[in-house]
Amino acid sequence: RMGRILTEKIRETEHILVGAVDRFAPPEGGVNAFAALREKADVVIDFSNHEGTAELTEYAVRTGTPVVIATTGHTEEEKRMIAAAAEKIPVFYSGNFSLGIAVLSDLVRRAAEVFPQADIEIVETHHNRKLDAPSGTALMLAEAVGKARPGAAVHCGRSGQGKRTPGEIGIQSVRMGNIAGIHEVMISTDSETITLKHEAHDRGVFADGAIRAAELLAGRSAGRYDMKDLLKE
Repeated sequence: RMGRILTEKIRETEHILVGAVDRFAPPEGGVNAFAALREKADVVIDFSNHEGTAELTEYAVRTGTPVVIATTGHTEEEKRMIAAAAEKIPVFYSGNFSLGIAVLSDLVRRAAEVFPQADIEIVETHHNRKLDAPSGTALMLAEAVGKARPGAAVHCGRSGQGKRTPGEIGIQSVRMGNIAGIHEVMISTDSETITLKHEAHDRGVFADGAIRAAELLAGRSAGRYDMKDLLKE
């Protein structure tokens, strides 16, 4: 789905789509493996599945092609592959490519700094076909909280008996309908509650962000980049 949206978005720009890779259902003119690509691109944008990380990073490093990784659900081993690739080529890696989410992440970090004793809960809602839970965006928001709370435990879901552990970061995942993405962060003390929320109305917002990320990588040196770098532009 995101591959089709990305293709349409690219064709609305001055950029040229030189190839498309889909391991299961290659589009017209596309291929099912990076090795079958006929032309070298200036940058690769990945909106596929984390299981293709090894093939993606191998191709990108071998050809010296910058890569934008918009896939989520990576294992620790796959994250190490991405980190290793970033030592040799520019890699833009983010759990969400919405500029609004990037702003939300910054606000969440600042709120966690101002309210060090507050309970913080992240609720993420996505369509019923999403494979990974919690979402990459929820984990990214938890990481933002973690910058103000080093070592804080992340608690996914809640059931049974027992009080909340002070300082923990809670994440709740909801899967229903055709929801593109809703992320809500609640910061609550005994006397007040702040609620920060972002809702994606159109999946095209993620493709737009990925294209901007690809533009940012042009001419950049090897290293890892994320949405904070895009906000600086």
